Amino acid sequence: MKLIECVPNFSEGKDLSKIRVITNAIENIGGITLLDVDPGPDTNRTVVTFVGSPTAVEEAAFLGIKTASEVIDMSKHKGTHPRIGATDVCPLIPVSNVSDKECIEISIRIAKRVGDELGIPVYLYEKSSIKKYRKRLPDVRKGEYEGLAKKLKDPKWRPDYGSTKFNSASGATIIGARDFLIAYNINLNTRDHRLATDIAFELRESGRSKRIPNPDSLNLLDGKIVRNPDGSPVKIKGLFKEVKAVGWYVDLYKRAQISINFNNYKVASIHDVFDAACKLAEERGARVTGSELVGLVPQDALLMAGNHYLKKQSRSLGIPKKDIIETAIQSLGLNDVVPFKPEDKIIENAISKTSSELSSLTIRKFVDELSRNSVAPGGGSVSALVGSVGSSLLSMVASLTHEKKDFTKLKNEMDKIGLKSQSLKDRLTFLIDEDTNAFKQLMKMNRLPESTPMESKYKKESIKKANEYAIEVPFEVASLCLRILEIAKILVEKGNPNSVSDVGVASEVALSGVRGAAMNVLINLQGLGNSAYCKKKEKNVRDLIKKAETLHNDIFKKTLNTIIK
Repeated sequence: MKLIECVPNFSEGKDLSKIRVITNAIENIGGITLLDVDPGPDTNRTVVTFVGSPTAVEEAAFLGIKTASEVIDMSKHKGTHPRIGATDVCPLIPVSNVSDKECIEISIRIAKRVGDELGIPVYLYEKSSIKKYRKRLPDVRKGEYEGLAKKLKDPKWRPDYGSTKFNSASGATIIGARDFLIAYNINLNTRDHRLATDIAFELRESGRSKRIPNPDSLNLLDGKIVRNPDGSPVKIKGLFKEVKAVGWYVDLYKRAQISINFNNYKVASIHDVFDAACKLAEERGARVTGSELVGLVPQDALLMAGNHYLKKQSRSLGIPKKDIIETAIQSLGLNDVVPFKPEDKIIENAISKTSSELSSLTIRKFVDELSRNSVAPGGGSVSALVGSVGSSLLSMVASLTHEKKDFTKLKNEMDKIGLKSQSLKDRLTFLIDEDTNAFKQLMKMNRLPESTPMESKYKKESIKKANEYAIEVPFEVASLCLRILEIAKILVEKGNPNSVSDVGVASEVALSGVRGAAMNVLINLQGLGNSAYCKKKEKNVRDLIKKAETLHNDIFKKTLNTIIK
């Protein structure tokens, strides 16, 4: 499925009725999922996040910009955040199965339509930028709305699309494709925005102007700027690449914040910047009280942070993603000023809320669905389920062994086993749905028309591909369940003996997973005749069963020997 995220920033954060008119226009487009609406009264700005297919996003983005130009009057706008128009910036971000090139092409089409149909001046930025000096958002936004009339008269700043005449009501709009940007604020226990600015200069890539310290002030901003022979300030680089930061005071929270944009959270991570801000604040006699994520965040960014703090605590990393994320939330103080809800703020969670995955059902709802008179979900999904349960048990045993003082020498090994078990659990959980999806796809291909030779040929090829996929999914389930048994063999010998029965149970369900998935492979092979592919796959399945049974017998004996001494 092709998915694009769009995060338009509208210059209205106080009048919720106006914001609702804009978001309604966006949400009315079929195929669009509105993930987040984040208004800020002090900044007088709302960050809206939605995802959808390329076609749907293209239409929704245009309608959002059009509606904003109709309900927002920039001549009356005041707010602490930099802005250039009613829709200040409209970035497009590829989420899945969409290339940068495709996002760029869509952004250009939106820009042209906004310019042609609405007459709004449009500047392309980031990956869509045609001119190098227009790539960075701060450069394009420089002068802001107040300087826009003069800017439009400058040939160098002629808009890429739209009118060169100043429109006092709508201003201008900046559109482009970019990487995932994280907007993040770090909270300080002070109202002094100058202190926040001072720390921001230390953190951001562009750094600060070099100053001669003022002996009468502790704030570096009070020092005299050191200049080059040409009069330009001498610059000191900041600590983190791909980071932009400013300091401001937020009256709503009665405190100063360091407002940060991460252009690439894998180059400069949230947790590293947060830790550095804590240190810099302490050096200045202040404290970081927590932080705030504006808009949505990729799950990976919080997993990185959670793992970072777990390592510092010498805790096992082989725990569920939910627990790792909770560690990140607590360590970064993400509940400091507003509640942080992972189901709403993490992009993967927000998208999955709108889906109907089997794996997201409660146990009761899953077994009810399973018991109905439909052929899917069936044995393949159940095999994946029991495999995921087995790997979960092994992760638990590894974690309990990791934390026992008597097993200190095994910490690294248990950590690796825990991580692998979690990975197996997550993949098998995904395969619960994928087995059902593969079967449904096969049924769909069987219903294709075959009234002409061309249709008949297409149907035959489609059924073959769908059948092969319906074989490969349970075969992967069987293979992963065998891996669970291999891990169980290690744990039955090295793990905490108090949990040996849990290893035994994991072995039992893993063997069920291997056998159950293998039966699904074998029955699906019947639809492909007696080809070389079928013969090879059947041999592979029988080998898997044999290995699984040998491992299971060994684990079962050792489990009983440990329990009954």
